[in-house]
Amino acid sequence: MRVVTRIAIDQVAPQRWRNGGGWTRELLTWPVEAGPWQLRISLATIDAPGPFSVFAGVSRVLALVSGDGLLLTVDGHRHRLTPDAEPLHFDGAATVHAEPLGGSSTDLNLMSSSGHATMLRAGPGVPWISPCAQRGLYSRVAGTLHMPAGAPLAVASDSLTWLADAAGLPLYFASTAAGPAWWLGYAPPS
Repeated sequence: MRVVTRIAIDQVAPQRWRNGGGWTRELLTWPVEAGPWQLRISLATIDAPGPFSVFAGVSRVLALVSGDGLLLTVDGHRHRLTPDAEPLHFDGAATVHAEPLGGSSTDLNLMSSSGHATMLRAGPGVPWISPCAQRGLYSRVAGTLHMPAGAPLAVASDSLTWLADAAGLPLYFASTAAGPAWWLGYAPPS
């Protein structure tokens, strides 16, 4: 039987960033047992300009979930993120400065300290097939997650649906309204 974990953001209490500059909601870490995480998925709220926390030895992928935009300067290179932009990959040890454009913004963070992690936008009705054993969907809107040999899974808005054993499965997302969603995947080191 496939293990499915569902996390709604309103079920997760916000906590201060490592550097105290903002707030985050940690949606998922792996492994769950004691010890440092190899995978971390979180949502961060950015209310004012400031630096990101440094995560040396960590690969990061970031997508803007809500807000008018985010100007992110990574080691001197400027990137403008919007909810329609592709996720940005960068080194967790980089010097990063964030400036929300037009008010507060929220971003989806995928971090890995080992193994391989990936994030990409979920296109409506477009299948996603990946060799990553652990895979999931973060969606701003409600919908249905479809996969072979199983009943469709209801997806709540502003939630993460995570599958622990989904390597190679074609996954499809059908939303009930217009809004962004992202596929996330993780393959632990072999």
